[in-house]
Amino acid sequence: MQKASGGISEWLIPLAFVGTMAWVIWHLPAFMLDWIPYTSDSLRGQVEAIYLEADVTPNLGGIFGGHIDIIDMLALILSPILAVLGARGVRAAGIEYEGASVIDRAALFIGRVTMMMIATMTVIMLYEVFLRYVIEKPTEWANEMTLWFASFVFLMSGFYAMQQRSHIRIFLLYDAVPRWLQRVFDCISTLLVVLFAFFLVYGSYKQVFVNKLYKWELYGSAFNPPIPATLQPMVLIVIVLVAVQAILNLIADWNKEPEIHTDEPDAEEIEALKRAVGTE
Repeated sequence: MQKASGGISEWLIPLAFVGTMAWVIWHLPAFMLDWIPYTSDSLRGQVEAIYLEADVTPNLGGIFGGHIDIIDMLALILSPILAVLGARGVRAAGIEYEGASVIDRAALFIGRVTMMMIATMTVIMLYEVFLRYVIEKPTEWANEMTLWFASFVFLMSGFYAMQQRSHIRIFLLYDAVPRWLQRVFDCISTLLVVLFAFFLVYGSYKQVFVNKLYKWELYGSAFNPPIPATLQPMVLIVIVLVAVQAILNLIADWNKEPEIHTDEPDAEEIEALKRAVGTE
């Protein structure tokens, strides 16, 4: 019997993960300054000045005399712990594909994380509307913060969509051929995804990790968040996860019976919808 999804832990753990990862990402220069050697003193001084201006807890002393304070270290330690707990505890909803691999469970957890980020974005926007039109004191950070969160949601949703087989596919030719040829099509599409991921990472690795992340490039607005420094590396990370998930999908679906894709829901989809709305 399938365990029910939607328990309180499935929402609290992803929300806590969003909080710890947000802290780690905002204070990422502290970890780079303490753990990564810089090629020049001027570049190190530039990154250090950016960090000192944005540090949320400037009065806390760094561990062992460095830039990383106790809250930074706790957030860094808690993030993977919450990710493991969240991936182990997540339950697929009635209309979701669960899968059997660790990557499948990670994708389901990422789906819950994106939901919490959307909820967080909504709260930020409502807060900005209240300040702007009621108190008439708008913030400098709400617009860029929402843009930043939305970008992460867009990227991580691609990984979740690949795991759920909900990405756009054209079945006109696929459904008309025998199963052995469908497998050939599946191999070709997976190979194309993997090749795209490989060449994207290979061609932009230096530009992204050296020129953007390493230099902690900022957005250039009044709030000035590190959107280029964080989103461009995230693009490469997500495309690698999508490629790995595409390979796992190919393996998992290899022995499946051929499907005919129509606009009409089949019996399995109807039963899944019934379970989702609690009618059985």
